Order: sequence, then C-alpha cells, then structure tokens
Amino acid sequence: MKNLYTISLCATMALASCQSKQIAIMQQPLTYPTTKTVTQEDDYFGTKVQDPYRWLEDGKSDEVAAWVTSQNTLTFDYLKKIPFRDSIKSRLEKIWNYERYSAPFKMGNRYFFYKNNGLQNQSVLYVQDKLEAEPQVLLDPNTLSSDGTVALSTVAVSKDGKYLSYMIARAGSDWNEAYVMEIATKKLLEDKLEWLKYSGLSWYKNGFFYSRYEKPEQGAELQAMNFYHKVYYHQIGTPQSDDKLVYEDKEHKERGFGTMVTDDERFLILSGWEGTSGNTLLAKDLTNENNPFVKLVDDLKNDHDVIDNEGEDLLILTNRNAPNKRLTKVKLSKPDSWLDVIPENPKTALEKVSKTGSKLFAFYLEDAKTKIVQYNYSGKRERDVQLPSMGTAAGLDGGKKDKEAFYTFTSYTTPITIYRYDITTGTSTVFRQTQAGINPEDYEMKQVFYPSKDGTKVPMFIVHKKGLLLDGTNPTYLYAYGGFNVNILPTFSIKYMYWLENKGVLAIPNLRGGGEYGEAWHKGGMLENKQNVFDDFIAAAEYLIDNKYTSKDRLAVAGGSNGGLLVGATMTQRPDLCKVALPAVGVLDMLRFHRFTIGRAWITEYGCADSSKVQFENLYKYSPLHNVKANTEYPATMVTTADHDDRVVPLHSFKFISALQANQKGTNPVLIRIETQAGHGAGKPTSKIIEEWADVVAFMWSQMGYNPLEK
Repeated sequence: MKNLYTISLCATMALASCQSKQIAIMQQPLTYPTTKTVTQEDDYFGTKVQDPYRWLEDGKSDEVAAWVTSQNTLTFDYLKKIPFRDSIKSRLEKIWNYERYSAPFKMGNRYFFYKNNGLQNQSVLYVQDKLEAEPQVLLDPNTLSSDGTVALSTVAVSKDGKYLSYMIARAGSDWNEAYVMEIATKKLLEDKLEWLKYSGLSWYKNGFFYSRYEKPEQGAELQAMNFYHKVYYHQIGTPQSDDKLVYEDKEHKERGFGTMVTDDERFLILSGWEGTSGNTLLAKDLTNENNPFVKLVDDLKNDHDVIDNEGEDLLILTNRNAPNKRLTKVKLSKPDSWLDVIPENPKTALEKVSKTGSKLFAFYLEDAKTKIVQYNYSGKRERDVQLPSMGTAAGLDGGKKDKEAFYTFTSYTTPITIYRYDITTGTSTVFRQTQAGINPEDYEMKQVFYPSKDGTKVPMFIVHKKGLLLDGTNPTYLYAYGGFNVNILPTFSIKYMYWLENKGVLAIPNLRGGGEYGEAWHKGGMLENKQNVFDDFIAAAEYLIDNKYTSKDRLAVAGGSNGGLLVGATMTQRPDLCKVALPAVGVLDMLRFHRFTIGRAWITEYGCADSSKVQFENLYKYSPLHNVKANTEYPATMVTTADHDDRVVPLHSFKFISALQANQKGTNPVLIRIETQAGHGAGKPTSKIIEEWADVVAFMWSQMGYNPLEK
C-alpha cells in the first residue's frame, strides 16, 4: 500500500509539474505584430475623439490583408503550443458524429426535411411522398463546393409541391443567389437570380416574390451600405432581367421589405423595416392585379406579423398597445379596425403564433421556457400542448386541411426530439429521437434568479454534471446576448456537452434587451438603458463566483455579435471580473457601426453618435473600442471574426484587438482569430465550427490551468 501511495503521489506531482510548465509557457509575454497608427480626430458635439486605427476599416487594402496574415500567424502559432489542442478536436469530431434531423414539413402531397449524417459540412434536404416511404436526396449543398462553404439559406416549395426555389450563400456572406428545381425530376432549371439580401421567396402561381438591391460596386460587396430595397416577381423560366417590379419606396432609401403570400394566394403582404424592431404593413388583394396596396400600418413604432387570413380578415400578431403581444383580426376594407382574437397576457410574453389544421398555436414564454396553447380561429382556448419538461419547442406549422403536425423539443441537456401531434386529440407521440451518444440523466439543468445592480431579478440557466462539487474550481462558460428582442432559450448543443463532460459549468442568463419578458424587458436594455445589459451580465458572473460554481481564475465570458459587444463592454468596465474573454463577431466601435453594410438598422437598438449629443455620450461611455485604457491588465482574450462577415464587418474586431494589444499590461494574451471563407456564422461548415470551438476551448483551458479529462 505504501508503494502504491508513493507511485500515486509521484504521478500526481508529475501531472502538477506538467500543468505548471504548461501554464508558464502560455503566460510568457507575447510580441504582437506592429500595428501602425494614423492621425485621425473626429468632433462629436465638441468632444474630440481619436481613431488611430481608422486605416483598418479598408477591407480592400493590401496593407490590411498583410496585417490579418500577421495576426493569424501569431494566433495559430500560439494555439499550436497548447498540448491538448489536437485531442480536443479529435474528441469533438467523435461526439459530433451523430445523425441530426429537422421536423418534416408538408407542401402539396410531399414531405420535406433536413438531415445531417454527423460530420457533413451542410445538412441535406430530403423529400418523400409519404412519411413511411424511403426518403430521397433532393438537394445536397455539400456538392456545391469542395470545402463546404456554400450553404442553403432559404428554401420554399410551390403551393402544389411541384417546384423548389432555394437560395444559397457563399462563404457566409449575406448576399444570396436563387435557383429553381423541378422536384419530381430533380432537374435544375435555368432560372438564376442574383443580389438578393434579407429576402424570402414567396410563391404565387407560377413564380415567386423576392427582395433585392441593385448590384454593388465591384470590391465593395462586403462593406458598402445598401439602399433602395425593391420587391420583384419572378416567373419560372424567364431571365431575371424580365422580373416585374412590384414595389419600391423612393422616399425611404433605407427601408427594406419582406414578402409573404397567404396560403390561399389571396393576399400579398409587405413588411417594411428600417431597423431591427418596428415594421410597416401593406397588403394587396391579388384577386385583381390592379388592386392597390392597402396600408395597414404606416409607422415603425411596433412589431407586426401576419399569421394567416380568413377570407378578407388578416390575423396579425402585434405588440401595438400590448407589450407582451396579442393576436388581432383586421379587415382589409377597414384597416383601422383591429379586434383581439387572442388578447395580451399581461404576465406572460407571447413569442409567436403558428397555424395548422384550422387551429392556432400560441407559443408563450414562461421564464424563458416554452408553453404552447391551442386555440381555434375565433380565439377559443382548447387545450395546452403537453411538453415533456422544461425546455424549448418549435413548429406546429401546416395547412388548414392537415390532421397532424410536427414540433421539436429540446433543452440544454436534451437533444432535439421530433413529436407528431394529433390535432384532433391533442396527443403527442415521438416521431424521431436524436441519439447523440450522451445520457441526459448524467446532467442537471436548473434555473436561478439573481439580482442585478438595480435590484432587477434576472433568470439564468445553470447546467453541469450531477453531483459536481461546488468548490469554486470548476471551469465555467458564461454566455449571453441581451439585445434586439432576441430570446435565448434552452437548446441542445453538442459543443456544450463536451464542456460539461469535462466537469465544466455552463451558465446562460436571460439579460434585459432580450424579449423573454416581452417588449418592456427589451426596452429595459436598449438605447439609454443599454448599461442595464452589462450590469445584468456582471451580476451573473458575481453570482457564479459567490455561490462557488467557479472563481475569477476559472471563469470565461462569451458572446457573439451583439453578445460580442456585451463581452467587450464587460471586460473594459470590469477587467478584473474573469480570466478569459471571448468576444465573437462583435459590434465594438459604437461610434461608427452605422456606416457599414446593415449597421444603420441597429440605430433603433443603440442610437447613433451622429444624431444627438445625448446619444453620442451614451454610446461613447460604453463603446468597447473607446474604453480600452492604457497600462491595464485585461483578461486573456481571443477575439473571433471572419473575412466574409458583411453583417458585423470585421473592422470592429480589427480595431478593438489593436487597442488591446497596444495597452495590455501583464502576460494575459490578447489575440484575434480571423476565419477565412466564412461570415457572421450562418451556414458555417461543420468542419470550421469544430476547428473554431476546439481552438476556443483549448485557449480557455490553457489560461485556466485546466487539463481535459481523457476519453
């Protein structure tokens, strides 16, 4: 026993020695690439603001390209030194390799669904004549590129199920191309449409409506602003040059338009937007092509979504005079008469309404968890749809003659299960259950409510292995978003399961700025209230530390896009809060975001530094780029972005990391990982997702002094 104890002690000491050496290597001071500065001063209402990295905004510059290469060289050389980086990737490839399905949807007499065999870069679209029939591949986007960087972005099936129209995005860009396929023969027709962006495909008769911009100047496709969104109708078999202009707004160059055709093809609905909240509504009765568009809503004060129609009546989900939303009925001949079908619930937010089998399904959010109630078209409540547990459901969309529908259910510990729902009896049966190779019973998910700085109670989901010792040593990944009325709901992700199986803690709070508690919750975290979002996030970190889930030295904070802003603001306001910061594709220059691509649409959420002194001062106070302080020890940071991100252009990340590298005190590395042939995130190939997550996890653990468990 003594010898055994001695051997065990020696092994423990050896492991500790290896860990110490690893930590020492990863904490050696780095020599960052030289980033030049320029003399650039802007005057905002009498306040002079320096912008020494303005030159990094030029995405076409050879000098910027050379800078990107030097930064990536440093980052990947650093990541290569992490001893367990390759083993992390191998483990991720192993656990990622399981079949994943979407719920089937029906058009005409055919069923359609997506499937990924496991490690396919893009999911494949299948078709079957009956649910019991052998599925056939209809469209495999993996054949469209050698590296998986061409993705399906939108598909739409004609009302009779005869044709498939679909859009593809290349390298993650928001620009799309549209094509048409004859489903029975799988023949690709000659139709090709270009320069679609923020568009759907809405079938009507022998063609479809879509939205597009004019072709941008060569070289400016990924950075220039786009104006004058127009709606066209494309008839199958004709060139795009023959497409009919259906609607344009010459008075509002920044306004964009989404289209919808009701199932009976009676109405064309146009939803007009300029920002990320609030939209106009116009409707046209298509029974006579000379009918004019009728304005149902002519301002951008509220959100409105047409769900269906009953004859001349349109069913509209709205938050007008109802912060938690209500379903209303509006007659096109009386556009000012809005009658409640499903009144607002003052205590619970109505997230969405779907329809199938002449029934309406209201999806409510109860503390960021789904509750579904079935109604008839008169608004009579019929039953609750019984869900298996605490989590997130989606689906129940179909035709009025359908007798059944499908929905999915998931949570942070439950892979997606697809249920078949009998509309008449209200019975749910499992249609397909994902086998992800994990046992959900090994993990626990709880929801806590913690006080923010101003006393507001904020919900947070915490997930970890059952029986995990809360001693303050657990690696913890704190992720949030907090903006744009976006709901962050419990959803399964295999990448998180890898974190959890290594005794990690996953914490996801529902910050103000989201829509989990309706529009009031959203407004509590936007414009002049944006600081509430950062305070909510900081309070979440403090809760985790105070309750011994983790410690400062084992805590990583993360978020993407608006969540990247969240991380950037948090780490500049509280550099002492955590060990690792991971701002991904973030909005980090709050004074100039509106000058690039679709950034102007975020003014409704953030405000604009050019508009007023009050808005400038509010933005300047928290803008991550402008709040990096000299000689300050910031957390170990890995900024992630991508060269084809034309949503949040990478210049945000470029300028922010330059400021960090110039001012970082101590040995915590501040690096940037710039993905190539990728965009804001949508359509990213599985291989790139795995590689990036492996690098992010390796970076976190190397900074925390944590070694992964062997599998």
